[in-house]
This record gives sequence, C-alpha cells and structure tokens, in this order.
Amino acid sequence: MIDLQKELNPMQAKAASTIDGPVLILAGAGSGKTRTIVYRMAHLIESGINPWNIMALTFTNKAAKEMKTRVEAMLPGEASSIWVSTFHSTCLRIMFRFAESLGYTSSFEIADASDQKSIMKDVYKRLEIDPKMYPMKRIQNAISSAKDELKDEEDYAAENRDDFGKEVYIEVYREYQKTLRKNNSMDFDDLIMNTVRLFRENKEALEYYQERFKYIMVDEYQDTNTAQFEMIRLLAGKYRNLCVVGDDDQSIYRFRGANIYNILDFEKEYKDALVIKLEENYRSTGRILDAANAVIAHNTERKNKKLWTAHPEGSLIKFRQLDSAISEASFIADDIKTKVGTGGYNYGDCAILIRTNVQSKELEDAFRVRGIDYDLVKGLRFWDTKVIKDLSSYLLTVADGLNDMRTLRVINVPKRGIGASSVEKAVVFGAVNDISLLEIAGDAMRVPGMPSKAANAMKTFYDMIMSIRADMKGKKLSEILDEIIEKTAYMDYLVGETETKEKYAEAVEYIDKLRETLDIYEEDTDEPDLVDFMRQNGVEGNALDKTGESDEKDKVLIMTMHNAKGLEFPCVYISGAEDGLFPSYMSLNSDDEMAVEEERRLCYVAITRAEKELMITAARQRMINGETRYSNVSRFIREIPIGLMDMNVTAAPAAPKDKPDYNNREIAARAFSAPPSALSPGFKKRTLQEPPKELNYGEGDRVLHFKFGTGTVKSIVSGGRDFEVTVEFDSGETKKMFAGFAKLKKV
Repeated sequence: MIDLQKELNPMQAKAASTIDGPVLILAGAGSGKTRTIVYRMAHLIESGINPWNIMALTFTNKAAKEMKTRVEAMLPGEASSIWVSTFHSTCLRIMFRFAESLGYTSSFEIADASDQKSIMKDVYKRLEIDPKMYPMKRIQNAISSAKDELKDEEDYAAENRDDFGKEVYIEVYREYQKTLRKNNSMDFDDLIMNTVRLFRENKEALEYYQERFKYIMVDEYQDTNTAQFEMIRLLAGKYRNLCVVGDDDQSIYRFRGANIYNILDFEKEYKDALVIKLEENYRSTGRILDAANAVIAHNTERKNKKLWTAHPEGSLIKFRQLDSAISEASFIADDIKTKVGTGGYNYGDCAILIRTNVQSKELEDAFRVRGIDYDLVKGLRFWDTKVIKDLSSYLLTVADGLNDMRTLRVINVPKRGIGASSVEKAVVFGAVNDISLLEIAGDAMRVPGMPSKAANAMKTFYDMIMSIRADMKGKKLSEILDEIIEKTAYMDYLVGETETKEKYAEAVEYIDKLRETLDIYEEDTDEPDLVDFMRQNGVEGNALDKTGESDEKDKVLIMTMHNAKGLEFPCVYISGAEDGLFPSYMSLNSDDEMAVEEERRLCYVAITRAEKELMITAARQRMINGETRYSNVSRFIREIPIGLMDMNVTAAPAAPKDKPDYNNREIAARAFSAPPSALSPGFKKRTLQEPPKELNYGEGDRVLHFKFGTGTVKSIVSGGRDFEVTVEFDSGETKKMFAGFAKLKKV
C-alpha cells in the first residue's frame, strides 16, 4: 500500500485520500497538482475501486499520457483500464458509439481545420457573400464560440435576430451546419456539443456512462468552457464523485471560451463540496511568491489562498526602467550574457516573457547583434510573420526586383486575378531566358500561353512597382512603405485576412514597428539603402543560423505570458511592464470589469514561472500603434511591495546633478510611481498613420477612393482608435475599410 502521509504533504494527502463526493482542489502555482492527481488515482484503485470506473479528463494528450504512465509505474498492470483522455478524444469515442441516435452514421468523419475552410468557402460562394466584407475566419470563430456556449444554429439565430449586423453570421452558421450534416461530419466543437445533446436526449446513453464513470477527475478545471462544464455535470449527476483540480488565479484563457465561474461557483453547484487548498509551492523563492501573492490579492473575483514555500527567501526582485524599447532589449541581452559569462546560468535557463509577439522585434535584434542564440516559442520571429514578409518583399521588389522569390510572393497579394498557372508560365519563361519575374510582368504577353487577363494584371503590378520606384528620390524609406501600403490597398486586404479585430490590431502594430525600424536605420546610416536595410535585419539570411556552432538546446527562450503557463525557469525576465501594454489599453478602457483582472492573473502566472531570479523591465517610451507613447510603470508592478524589490529607477533623463540616488529607497519609490517621463531633449516624436479624429463626410455622402473610385458611404462605426467605414462603390463592390488608411475624399 502507498503511504500517502509519507509521499505527500498534509493537504496533498487529504486531497488524494478523499474518495467520495464532490471535491474542489485549489492547486496554486507550483504546488504539485499532477503528483496529487496521480496519487489520488492510485489510492482509488488500492481502495478497491475498479480502474474501469475511473475517468480523468485533461486538455492535452501530453498531460493524459504523463498521468497514465505515472500511475502504471506505481501500480504495474492496474492503470490500463483507467480512462485518461482529453475532452475531445473522450467525446469522439462516445460519438462513435452513439452517433446514430443523433442522425449521423457510426462512420461519421471529423472535419479538420482544412475541411472547415473548404466548407466555409463553399458556403460563401453559395450565399454570394463577400469575404472582404465578412471575413471567413471571424464568422468561423463566432460559430465556434456559439458552440462553446451550447448554442446551435437556431439558438444563435434566436439570440441575434434583432442584430442587423449578425444576419450574415446566422445564414452562414445555418448553411455551414447543413453542409456538415450532409457530409456526415462534425467539427471539433460539435464533438462536445453533440455529446451534451446526447446526454440530454438519450437516457440510455447517459446512464451507461454514469455507470461506467463513477469516479471522475478533471484537470485544469479553470479552463473549462460552458459545454465542458455541462458535459461533466451530466456525467457526475448520479454518483457525484467528482474531483476537479485547478487554480482560479491562473485562469487566462477567456478569449478561448474558458469560463472562470465554473471553478468560482463550484460550491454553488455542489453545496456539500469539500474544498482543499494546495498552497505550498515547490518552485520559487519566498520573495517571488510574496510578490505574486501581493499582485493577485488585488483581484476581487477569486478564491482566497496564499502561496508559501519552505525554500529560502532568495534575492530581491530586480526592476529596471529604461529609456526605450531598444535600450530595454539591449539591457536584457547584456544582463543574460553577463549571467552566462560568470558561469551562474546557461542560456537555456533564461526566459523572457512578453505580453504580445510584437515586442519580440527589439529583443531579436539585441540577441542577433550579440551572437546569442534564441527561440521564439509558439510564435514567428518578427521577420517571419506574414505581414512583414509581404511588405519586406514589396520593398525589395521596389528596390531592385532581382529576387524572384520576393516578387513571386507579392505579385498576386492582394489578389489581382493572376492565377497560379499564369505565374508558373512566367517563372518558367524567365528561367529559360534568364529574365527576372518583374521584367516579365512588364510585358507578359510574350510568354507563350499567357491569358490576356493575367498579362494585363501583371502589367498593372509592374506599372505600380515602377511608379513607386520613380517616386523614391527624396523620400524617406518609411514613406516608400506607406506608398506601397496605399497603392496596394494592403490594409483593406488585411481586414479580410485577419480573424479578429485584435489580430488586425496586432498586424497594424507589426507594420508600425517596421516603419519605426526603417526610420531608425535611416537616421543612423549615411547612405540608406533598402537592400542593405533588409540584409542588416536578417531578411536576406541570419548569420547566426549559418554558423551552425550554437547548441540547439542552449537557447534563450522568448515567449508570450500565455505560452509560458505550465513552464518554469531558473531566471525569468518580464519585459514591457507598462500601463497600456500590460495591462493593455483595451483592457483599461473596457467596460468589462473582469478584463483587467484577467490580465492581473496573467501577471501572476508570469511571476510564478521564476524559480530563483526575477527581473522586471519597462520602457519610458515605446512605439505602439504607430505613435511614440510615454507610459507609467504597470500598475501590476506597482502592487508589489517596495521592500521586495531592487529598484534601480530614474525619473526621467535629466542633468547629472538631478539624478536620484539609486541607493535611496524613498527617491526610488517616488520615481517608481512618477507620471510618464517628459519628452527627452532632442527626441522627435513620430506619429505614423495618425487616424482622423473626425470625418468630413457622413452616411449617404459620395466619396472618392484612390483605387476603387467613387461610391456612397453606407455606414460609419467608431472602432475606438479609428472609424470603420463601409462604402458601396459605383463598380458594384462594397468595401469595409478604416478611415485612416482609406483616405476617402468627399465628392
């Protein structure tokens, strides 16, 4: 028999030994929750419960495999019958058994992401919907969110019948589901929604699984959505032996549908529930945990708990405020290099946590210059993102047009009616005759078999490139970029390519970052040149990657705070700790009171990733959405008691005699809470693509667009930073665009 009192701490042992009834295990960060779950499963088996009657639900196959492997190691031969699986895998197995009762055959298929995209394209074609007006990915996300809330197409229609803007969404949802059923298919969201529907409508099926799964455990319960909650509630309805494990303070996936109230209200659903708190942390030092506790205590919607550790209190949390994002990145890179150089750490021991992927640009530059190898976890490096690859390809094509790979990328972006077969004919002709693709585009009719429509579209592309090239003289490089964006209507194209407004805003940030990089390069270079700029910034090849000398495993990791959940590192850097970035302006300006609380939970997650050392950095000025902003230090960081921090902070760049004494905590504290810095002497504030504060046209007015011609304004919606304008053009096309980029003129 396993001695739980010997193997686990008192609260873990209590959680593992409690068998009957509803149990809520509140497992704080680093408190050994997986160990507790595994020992609980083993204890259930040793208590005489048939492994066949035990179910454990997780969110990843990796977690499920780890749990089952560890139970098998403890009780050889006993774990094979335990049902340890993800939600989707569980529902798939249930559906294969009972699909016919819902109108499917037992050989139904799963529509993966590629299938869903094909179905949506077909639906749009049948319904004659313009994907630029109604981006497919946005409607697909809306359908997915509806299914998470157990709303089928008719529920969704009833809920949104009075919302004029949702008419197309309703039509698409109906047609999408009709197509799935016609093809005997379910998408991943259907698996869970249909399982709930099965349990509600088929008493025999529900009773079968209630008898099968008399003891149910759910990991990461704070991340469950409404459909998953209902599925679990129905399964556990007969025997009520439900044990859920999670941490409301680590609920950070609301944007994916997670409902924090599933865990907060567990005791309302199960009034006799036993609540067990795992608060002893085995990961971090005392000071790091004190900082995390202090921050999360400011949230009102949470269960009361406090992390503690038997570890030493450790070193102070370091905070540094730098002048700019560039100097912040340089400081972090130098600090890591010093740590590794003194033998205290390896590069792989260090992780930099950022709020958004856009922040990686300066960090990547700093590491590349210093020859430090790094990886961007679950994200694309700045120069590898689609929007930057598109625009840098345009810039190189305008610069010389000799790189066919660059021209090939943008010759039909945005779409110009140049088909793949026409492009292939041009590429083959160029290879045979040693002519660049750009040159061929100027006279494509000489290519054998080239359709006249495609040839004319190529000529239009060529003329546009030549026109921009002719205008280059005397222009800033960033102005050339703006001309490319304007003449290609690239921002209108982005509206259709991005899934959500948040994704669109992120793409705009990438473009603004590219502008800023161009301006900085031009200011620092005697003879600026686009090809040289691209070569310096790694677009023409990364010198570090070519050396082959770096240890693949020994890399500094850069990742968003969301991607860091579940991980831990000896040394953690939290970069960009400024109000407006973290928490974001969107959260600060939201009417939703929970928006800032969710970001504070994200800060708690970030802090508790650190084992030994935590460094927090902020920049006084940073380019955000095309303008230089001056920010306060993040309110989350200001919630950390000053006594826990080594605060090497200055107020603003000033004369030497005015600089504060870094050793004086009172002065440091005043600087820490000071308002945003004043404009540094000699610094030029750049404002790029400043959106209009008001429009000189309204709904019903006639306007002129440089590309689409004249049209009538159908609607104007304020999107916060810019106006979203819908125009019906005389050509018959209807376009939705942002006023700051469209530059419409009233006729």
